[in-house]
Amino acid sequence: MPAQLIPAINVDSFEEVIERVRLIEPLAEKFGIEYLHLDVADGTFTPNTIWHEATDLVGFKTSLAIEVHLMITDIDRRIEKWLFDPIKRIIFHLEAGRDPDLVIEKCRDAKKEVGLAIRPETAWEKTKPFWDKVDFVQSLSVSPGRAGQRAHINAVDKVRTLRHACPSCIIEVDGGVNADNAGELVKAGANLVVAASAIFGSEDIEQAILNLKSKINPMEIGSP
Repeated sequence: MPAQLIPAINVDSFEEVIERVRLIEPLAEKFGIEYLHLDVADGTFTPNTIWHEATDLVGFKTSLAIEVHLMITDIDRRIEKWLFDPIKRIIFHLEAGRDPDLVIEKCRDAKKEVGLAIRPETAWEKTKPFWDKVDFVQSLSVSPGRAGQRAHINAVDKVRTLRHACPSCIIEVDGGVNADNAGELVKAGANLVVAASAIFGSEDIEQAILNLKSKINPMEIGSP
């Protein structure tokens, strides 16, 4: 399948979440954006705290599908509070719980797609037991938590080796993605490309999305 761009929202308040969702909604059809990625961090798995209140999403309406990236510990006992609409996908960290199978089972029972994430320093081989249990594997290219970090030096190689080991896996890459490395990450094997600062850190969000899309899917945009 063609690689997909997923704008990521990494902010301190739900008011900022809403603001950024509304910025993307009118551009979604033009650029083929289906999903938004909401970062969640409460300081238990990350050195920082950003928006992390699940109840804020109760009754929230958007034309876009939402995936939440749960950068929180004790995910085994805390996952239930995120298993409701409009959330369509759950991404949790292999390093953040004791029983990944239990988390996956709870997501399946709630009819949610589920992605398994790993930190840059975690070997991709540790995801292997879950390849046939999750919908995708997320290779996080930066330390969990803060937006605006540079991608880890081994980010592309990690995606490439994971793709070689699992040709059928859907691979999401997140962290430090920009117009300089997005194309290389897709060539290495990424299917889902998540970008935050490269979009929302730009003065021209539409042009930033166009720049990323031209690297991810040049034929779709009509770029050489």
